[in-house]
Amino acid sequence: MAQKKITQRWLTGSLGVILVILVIVEIAVWTVVRTFYYSSAQQTLLSQANTVNTLLAKYAEDPSTDYQREVRNLVENFELRDRMELMAVDAYGNVTSTSSGFAVNEKIEMPDFEAALASPDRMGSFQGELGGEKIIAISSIAPVNDESLVAVRLVASLTKVDGLIYTVVTMAVLAGIAIIFFMLLSGSYFISSIVIPVGEIGKTARKIAHGNFSTRLEKKNDDEIGDLCEAINYMAEELGNTDKMKNEFISSVSHELRTPLTAIKGWSETILDAGDDRETIQKGMRVIISETDRLSLMVEELLDFSRMQSGRLKLIIEKIDLLAELEEAVLMYTEKARREQLDFQYEERLEAAIVMADKNRLRQVFINIIDNAIKYSDAGGKIRILAAAEGDYFVVSVSDTGCGISPEDLPKIKQKFYKANLTRRGSGIGLAVADELVSSFGGSIDVQSTLGEGTTVTIRIPNVRRYEIWQQAQQTPGKGGEEQKN
Repeated sequence: MAQKKITQRWLTGSLGVILVILVIVEIAVWTVVRTFYYSSAQQTLLSQANTVNTLLAKYAEDPSTDYQREVRNLVENFELRDRMELMAVDAYGNVTSTSSGFAVNEKIEMPDFEAALASPDRMGSFQGELGGEKIIAISSIAPVNDESLVAVRLVASLTKVDGLIYTVVTMAVLAGIAIIFFMLLSGSYFISSIVIPVGEIGKTARKIAHGNFSTRLEKKNDDEIGDLCEAINYMAEELGNTDKMKNEFISSVSHELRTPLTAIKGWSETILDAGDDRETIQKGMRVIISETDRLSLMVEELLDFSRMQSGRLKLIIEKIDLLAELEEAVLMYTEKARREQLDFQYEERLEAAIVMADKNRLRQVFINIIDNAIKYSDAGGKIRILAAAEGDYFVVSVSDTGCGISPEDLPKIKQKFYKANLTRRGSGIGLAVADELVSSFGGSIDVQSTLGEGTTVTIRIPNVRRYEIWQQAQQTPGKGGEEQKN
């Protein structure tokens, strides 16, 4: 359908305009050529009529010449008899002699002679069809008053002139046909090189829209169409990866939700059957509380992610103490790290860290990062949390000696749904949520990792002055990214 519409627009647009222009040009050529040749023929006859009149006046002035005989000789020996005919017309409107040598036995119609008699300049012309032939004629009243020769008349056939006109016009028409043929040839190339590939791109895009992310376009030319094919292929690959990550995310979240629910249900049933066994009841309640906290954190994470995607996440930005929120997050995970048999260390190298951020969301960032460090560490591992100042920024680094991240996975770990290690629990959106939250505070998260050795996550939050500068830059188009780099 797209191909048909573009082709139709080309036919009715470019080709249609060319056709109209060619028709106008052909009409103009015919008009100009016809006018030129007819005017040339008339000027030639007029020039010869003046020449004949000059000779007649010369004969009349010379008393030694026989005027009648000279007139007959002039007519009969007319040099241009092969191109036009010279006639002598008497006072009664009869043709007395002709350059063709044929006698005119009857009176013929001569509109040009009648016009000459009535014209002040003693000249008359006619152009049209007489006696079944298209002619041009000019009559000129003779300068000598003689009954046997009142006027001379020059007549030329327009058949050859029309032939020349038709030849020129035919050549112009052939040139127009050649132009149309060239337009059709170039149009067919246009259709085959642009319209058809665009149609193929449309078909492929519809396949991708219906979920067929494995379909690909063949790049045939290194031009804009080729670039578009590459872009479509790249889009399909990215959509395929996103779809794969989404499916893994759904599977992972389903598993993550099912595991604590199973533990809660199992220990609830155990507590019901425990009777007076207080040790079992306490152990079960600790597990239930722990798994409930885990579920709450996961659900809150999912809700935050949903709000971010829809733009409904509301942040309350105010002056807060970064260290207070960090210490609370560390306190929450100190006992858990001990249970996991991890060496958990926390160090502060500053006395206060006042920042502009959302209190609850900043604590959530710290919780997500510390939880990931514990999650991806094995028993006997070490986790070190350090808070320090660096220029206009407060820096919190969380280092672990866990499984680490491969160089292939490292650039993708901030993407939503992406999980570098599918064997560990987690939804795959915690770091993506944390990164967006920190970005909304004017900060950044940097991840450095070595596979099999560990990972260091560095959180940089600007102080109040730097935050205000960053805010002003965000309100000035084109300067936000520049300020962030500074």
